[in-house]
Amino acid sequence: MNFTKSERHEKSRWELTDGRLIRRQEVPLVPAASIAGRALVTVIAIMTFLAAITACTAMMIADAAQGWNQAIAQEMTIQVRPMEGHDLEAETAKAADIARGTPGIAEVQVYTKAQSEALLQPWLGSGLDLADLPIPRLIVLKLDRTKKIDIDALRQALANQVAGASLDDHRIWLQRLALMAGTVVVVAVIIFLLVMIAMVLAVGFATRGAMAGNREIIEVLHFVGAADSYISRQFQRHFFSLGLRGGLLGGGVAVLIFLLSGAFSAFLRGTPGGTQADIMFGSFELTAKGYIAIIVIAGAIAVTTGIVSRFIVFRHLQKLG
Repeated sequence: MNFTKSERHEKSRWELTDGRLIRRQEVPLVPAASIAGRALVTVIAIMTFLAAITACTAMMIADAAQGWNQAIAQEMTIQVRPMEGHDLEAETAKAADIARGTPGIAEVQVYTKAQSEALLQPWLGSGLDLADLPIPRLIVLKLDRTKKIDIDALRQALANQVAGASLDDHRIWLQRLALMAGTVVVVAVIIFLLVMIAMVLAVGFATRGAMAGNREIIEVLHFVGAADSYISRQFQRHFFSLGLRGGLLGGGVAVLIFLLSGAFSAFLRGTPGGTQADIMFGSFELTAKGYIAIIVIAGAIAVTTGIVSRFIVFRHLQKLG
């Protein structure tokens, strides 16, 4: 009697024992634990760690750049430098009056001498006598986004009426921030793609190695009628399990690194360098979006590992005929 391929595979699942027909327990084709498997878990963990660190760092810098963009876009500054023969206080007050009379400016904040000196402390340190230094005065202008402001007219009025005054509208900084954020995102995407390519290659080599070690069994099962989907599914489950273990391990280490960096950043927050780093790059603490990204990356790597393994095995079986 001739059996179809699926019927032969189903028949192979049963055996006659003591006069009874008993369903065989499926034995995995790939050993559950091996040196190669542990090595692959380590490789996947490293890849997951690198991918998570890259993605979350890019997210943190992008969020910081967005915060800088919003803060800078809503402000302009007037700098009044000390000029020989001119009273710095009077020139500063004159510049503030011109700014208050300009449409589109919602608030004018004049920094005192002490406040201007305090801005230099993160770079020069505290306890220094800055009385003899020609420190300029700063005037911060809060913009009214509902009104249009003529920046060129304000700049010309300051140049004509206030000695040593200059207006900074931060446009050049906005352009640099946009370029920096875009560059970080592009570099992060490239690194992430390279990590994924390296991981796929590693899984491919590991799958072929596992197939080579069980070649006779695989070929016998294939020629006696075992479905290709059954054989490839065994490899998919095995490598998905390895990918999941490696992904969880690498993602967990990445989370630990960010937790430690956040705690270290909080410890240094009171120091001048820590304060500046906090202003520039944030607190190095992951948000909920960052944790979700790490979970998604770990899961995606585990799924990719299983799919790549299944695809390689399936193609090999198809070549057998």
